[in-house]
Amino acid sequence: MPASKNHIIVLASRPVGEPKPDNFRLVERDIEHPGPGEILLKTLWLSLDPYMRGRMSDAKSYAEPVEVGQVMSGGTVSKVIASNNKAFSVGDIVAGSTGWQEYARSNGSGLRKVDPTLAPISTALGILGMPGMTAYTGLLNIGQPKPGETLVVAAASGAVGAVVGQIAKLKGCRVVGIAGGPDKVRYLTEELGFDVGLDHRAADFPAQLRAAVPNGIDIYFENVGGHVWDAVFPLLNKFARIPVCGLIAHYNDSGPRQGIDRLPILMRSILSNRLTLRGYIVGDFAAQTDDFLRDVSGWLKEGKLKYREDIVHGLEKAPEALIGLLKGRNFGKLLVKVADE
Repeated sequence: MPASKNHIIVLASRPVGEPKPDNFRLVERDIEHPGPGEILLKTLWLSLDPYMRGRMSDAKSYAEPVEVGQVMSGGTVSKVIASNNKAFSVGDIVAGSTGWQEYARSNGSGLRKVDPTLAPISTALGILGMPGMTAYTGLLNIGQPKPGETLVVAAASGAVGAVVGQIAKLKGCRVVGIAGGPDKVRYLTEELGFDVGLDHRAADFPAQLRAAVPNGIDIYFENVGGHVWDAVFPLLNKFARIPVCGLIAHYNDSGPRQGIDRLPILMRSILSNRLTLRGYIVGDFAAQTDDFLRDVSGWLKEGKLKYREDIVHGLEKAPEALIGLLKGRNFGKLLVKVADE
């Protein structure tokens, strides 16, 4: 056994508004040895994602919240270091959701083996993992891109948005990406090949967006909400499709949004312009996992897709990094390197 103690980050308290460092607590516990049919995993990589803010709240949602005192939930890539399960051998690399901890005991349920020859194993948490599949399934099933259409994607330099825009380009769309800051905007056009990159922090952002979509918007991939949605909404074409993947501008809201009630305006536009707004969770399209891995890994090998990772080192850095993620401080897929391979 390489160690006797497991370091775990638990939810210490539920945040009100923005999460704070004292909402988390680092604890030390004995490593749980695997029983019959079980395996012991050493966490190598931990994924940090916006949905985690929702797990910290006890509000009703599509998934159960993390209970106070429980390990924070999260996707991981791990190595099997002990096995009493015939389906897994010592040394296997697996992706799963074993949370914010250095070691985890598992019966193998919910784990998938990762092929290290396909791409760096960290990509199983990014472009070849949940974010990549979120982009692939939401865009193709709900966005239904067609050649010549205009797609706008928010949080476009992030793990989901970057893949959405690149696949849309492969499908023949004109792509406008929205991000925060000049470095991210340059990345969209110079590295990812988007047609236009816009900074939502610019004072004249709505005017810039209007100029960038002279023929209107056919697909808007929603990751943000807030003032970005306010700028996009008047520019939607008839029969526009809006996959609603996330609303990061509102995850820290502690009450209803103040101001004019815009619901009647929205509902009238949905009716008169025959808009399609559909929220979804990646698990809705679980049956398409093989299609996703085949297509995206193929595009990746052919050099048609690119990705960027933002890596922090050490499990203890996870709370600070998640807080920063919710403020847009990351640049690319945010990962914690928990241990060396």
